[in-house]
Amino acid sequence: MSTVAAAVPHFARIRPSAPAFSYDLAVVVPTFNEADNVERIVASLDLALDGIRYEIVFVDDWSGDGTAARIAAIAADRTDIRVIRRFDRRGLSSAVIEGMMATMAPIVAVIDGDGQHDEKLLPRLFALVRSGNADVAIGSRYCANGSTGNWDSLRLRCSRAATRLSQMVLQSPVADPMSGFFVVRRDRVEALLPRLSGRGFKILFDLLSSSPEPLRAIELPFEFRARTAGESKLGTGVVLDYLVTIADRLIRRVLPPRLVMFATVGTLGLGVHVAVLRAMLAFENMRFATAQTVAVLIAIAFNFLINNAVTFRDRTLKGWRFVAGLGSFYAVCGIGALANVGIGVVLFSEHHRWWVSGVAGALVGSLWNFGAAMLVTWRKR
Repeated sequence: MSTVAAAVPHFARIRPSAPAFSYDLAVVVPTFNEADNVERIVASLDLALDGIRYEIVFVDDWSGDGTAARIAAIAADRTDIRVIRRFDRRGLSSAVIEGMMATMAPIVAVIDGDGQHDEKLLPRLFALVRSGNADVAIGSRYCANGSTGNWDSLRLRCSRAATRLSQMVLQSPVADPMSGFFVVRRDRVEALLPRLSGRGFKILFDLLSSSPEPLRAIELPFEFRARTAGESKLGTGVVLDYLVTIADRLIRRVLPPRLVMFATVGTLGLGVHVAVLRAMLAFENMRFATAQTVAVLIAIAFNFLINNAVTFRDRTLKGWRFVAGLGSFYAVCGIGALANVGIGVVLFSEHHRWWVSGVAGALVGSLWNFGAAMLVTWRKR
């Protein structure tokens, strides 16, 4: 190699133009505010995958730090780097799925955009899938010789607990079903698309637990690196999404996970309602009707705030849409309340037990609230 070529940054080297179907591997890199990591990720993939025909598909959730611009600058002189920008949508799993479906490469890899996965392991993972020895090859922190690096004891305990919980619902023994670093055949993912929840951050667990028959998985150890730039995306919403996905798998999809979360929030809202009602009735001369009205209004607002932040976090309402959404949610719940009372009264008049009438009314009202909220308040745009 000439000294001039050696002086050019590896990620800036120009590759021969090639149609998309000629790639053997597509590396999907989901990003959100990872501008400081983009160049390092591209350069490290170039070095690790030398000799493999591959493309890099970045899926960016509308980062505000210039991530997409950094990717575009690198991709200006190359044909093997693309970026998919998603507006007003969040979620690593759904981003990975979109990236996988945007390529024609027969094999896809997933690696984080924060540099914590060992890209040097990718050729071995790729070889296992390409040879047909595995349906999915996983970079594992928990198999023999794997490591979580410098995690503190609390994070390690939480991760191991989440891993054990995941293993309860899997049909195949996998030491690290929560890994975000793996290689899989694209056609296997496409076949499982109707079964995937697409929620949260754990796409590998989603794939493994959605397959009707156990996927043949092989795990190779790697050491999880410390983040050098950017911020961790782990938060309460991510944990709740994971728990909802687990619940969804345990009940075998009898109920949609979003409905489960909506019902859970509704249960919490009932507690808020009772607490406010009791507090209001503590005031002297407070009429029950007034106290009940205030409790209903506060409980509905509570339900709206939690559902907006958690249940429908992929459609979160902001600004004027938040105000309009709150108004529509009050209207939706008002109609649901009428349905609740109406069904209860009709059943009670037919000589059903009071609790049967009450529960039936509550169920009908809740289902109405959920369906109407999906179609009106948090409708897809």
